[in-house]
Amino acid sequence: MSNRPDRLARAGAHLATAIVAISILLIAAVDAWSQAEGSSASRDVEAPAQQTMPRPDGSAAPTPAPENPGFFNELGKMFEKFPTLKSPQQTMEDLNAGARDAAKSASDGLSWLAKPSSMVSGRIICPVSANGAADCKLGADRLCQAKGFKEGNSLNVDAAETCSAKVLIPGRTRKPDDCRTDNFVTRALCQ
Repeated sequence: MSNRPDRLARAGAHLATAIVAISILLIAAVDAWSQAEGSSASRDVEAPAQQTMPRPDGSAAPTPAPENPGFFNELGKMFEKFPTLKSPQQTMEDLNAGARDAAKSASDGLSWLAKPSSMVSGRIICPVSANGAADCKLGADRLCQAKGFKEGNSLNVDAAETCSAKVLIPGRTRKPDDCRTDNFVTRALCQ
């Protein structure tokens, strides 16, 4: 999976090389064809006379020649739409900038590991957050604060079912709100 960007970059380079090679071959073919055909065709066909249109001041201005709608003209338009290729130096600078950004974000994400830390054991309940899920980060913080540290990250969580005394009544059917599942932090990495 990590080789995919590298393979895509190589495929793009091969594609660009192929496009350049094909365009060179087409230009060479057009030149050869025009030279072979041009010697006899140029004698038989005269160049069209340039048309003139009157200007508002009375002088005559030549009209621009109409655009040649041929295959090679369209091919030229297509090449104009291609993005310009970066130089190898620009490409390396972009890659280096991306690598620097990735390394910085990775070091920021792992900076808590560089701080001196200790693993502690205990049993603190994870409080229920507003969305109904257990907040074990807060439980880990409380466990670490009870042991004299500032904050922590949970390493091990345990779950237990807590039921009301109604469940113990003989013959009573159990209802959905009779029991709940509580989560406990039992081990945390503290800083």
